[in-house]
Amino acid sequence: MPKVLAYTVVALVALAALHAAAQTAPRSSRHIFLEKDLPDFPGREAVVYQVTYPPGTSNPPHRHDGHVFLHLLEGELEVQVKGGDLVTLAPGQSYYESPTDIHVVSRNPSATTPARAMVFMIHLKGAPMTRPVPE
Repeated sequence: MPKVLAYTVVALVALAALHAAAQTAPRSSRHIFLEKDLPDFPGREAVVYQVTYPPGTSNPPHRHDGHVFLHLLEGELEVQVKGGDLVTLAPGQSYYESPTDIHVVSRNPSATTPARAMVFMIHLKGAPMTRPVPE
């Protein structure tokens, strides 16, 4: 294969990858403040963390396999568990997910303003905090 053709193929593949990345909505990020074993609940731990949703964030369906208490600090957040109503949270509002819930919508609807929440979760120690669920 001539060098020019090889360079062209590499450039086209790189452009396709950049385009795909640009089409993917940003994901939320988490900053853990505290992880604490719960001796009264063997095998369980409490986790306190802040989650930030950049503008346009849309996380794929997932579950937490734990009790999740979310309190929105700033911005706006749309949340929905499978079988539940779509809820739009404003600053100062809270939301709960049970260990069996599948989180089908987790979205910052704003194109310009980030959303930030404080989360308290109780889950199995050593288990992932979030687990993807096929759509």
